[in-house]
Amino acid sequence: MSPVPVSYEVRVADGPGDREACFAVRKEVFVVEQGVPEDLEYDAYDAGAVHVLAVRDDGVPLGAGRLQGGRRLQDRRGFGVGSLGRLAVVPEARGLGVGVALVRAVEEAARERGLTEVDLGAQTHALGFYERLGYAAYGPEFLDAGIPHRAMRRRL
Repeated sequence: MSPVPVSYEVRVADGPGDREACFAVRKEVFVVEQGVPEDLEYDAYDAGAVHVLAVRDDGVPLGAGRLQGGRRLQDRRGFGVGSLGRLAVVPEARGLGVGVALVRAVEEAARERGLTEVDLGAQTHALGFYERLGYAAYGPEFLDAGIPHRAMRRRL
C-alpha cells in the first residue's frame, strides 16, 4: 500500500519552536525508535549548526536534519565541505519524499555558505537512499552509537 500524499514544507529552522520541533523528531526516531542514548543524540554541534525542518501544513513536524560547517571549511584538496547529519523522518512520513526534500534543503544551505561538498555518516541500511541522491560511500564501515555507518560524500 502506498503512503497517502501529505502536503508539507521544508524550511531552515529559525522560527519560534522550530529547533525544539527538530529535537522532538530526532528524539522520536533516534532515541525512542533506534535506541540511541539521549546524551549521544544531542551534542555541542547543535548550537552552531543550521537545522532544517519538514512540517505538515497543520504544523506537525515530519522530519529534521542539520548542516555543520556553516563557514567555509577546507579539506586538504581545497574544497569547502559541510557535514549533513541527524537526518530523521518520523515513521508515518516515510515514503513521502520528506527525506529527499530535507537532504536538498541541507545542500542548498551548504551552497549558500560557499561550500562545495557535503559529507555524511550514513547508517548502512540507508546507503541506497543516499546513493540515489548522488552520494558515494568511502572508507570502512564504522559504528556510531552502536549502529553500523559508512562515510559518504557528494560534490555540489
